[in-house]
Amino acid sequence: MTSPDTAALVLRVIVGLTLVAHGYNHVWGPGGIKGTAGWFQSMGLRPGIVHAWVSGLVELAAGFGLVFGFLAPFSAGGIIGTMVVAGITAHRNNGFFIFKPGQGYEYVLMIAAVCAAIGILGPGKASLDHAIGIELDGWAGGLIAILLGVGGAALLLATAWRPERKPAESAGA
Repeated sequence: MTSPDTAALVLRVIVGLTLVAHGYNHVWGPGGIKGTAGWFQSMGLRPGIVHAWVSGLVELAAGFGLVFGFLAPFSAGGIIGTMVVAGITAHRNNGFFIFKPGQGYEYVLMIAAVCAAIGILGPGKASLDHAIGIELDGWAGGLIAILLGVGGAALLLATAWRPERKPAESAGA
């Protein structure tokens, strides 16, 4: 294994397991799927229960996909998509830093950027992709990950994100 193979393995396993834990928490964590659904619904993702299941299952599947290096650019794209949706619906109005009230978009941006890099770098030799002869890395892998992630997020937001509008403040009040 080369140093880029080792770097890909480290990134895949750490990010993948992080997303597996995140997806697990969405589905089976303290609030369970109903708590996640209520939270998503409150942010305007409708219907909340559908988005809670889809988010949790995508995070689990894509996370395990990264851990094992299976269809790596598609796994990375699934994670990019969930991070873009989270960044727009939950974090963008809270500023950059994660420690800000409401949590800024720093964390989701970093996860998405690392997944784009994994798409470009490829899964490395210690991966199922390598073992079965799937070669989707370089610009092709990066484009798959980024277009799938950003395109999927844009489609989801355009069709299912309906945040409540706050009434405009009256002038001179």
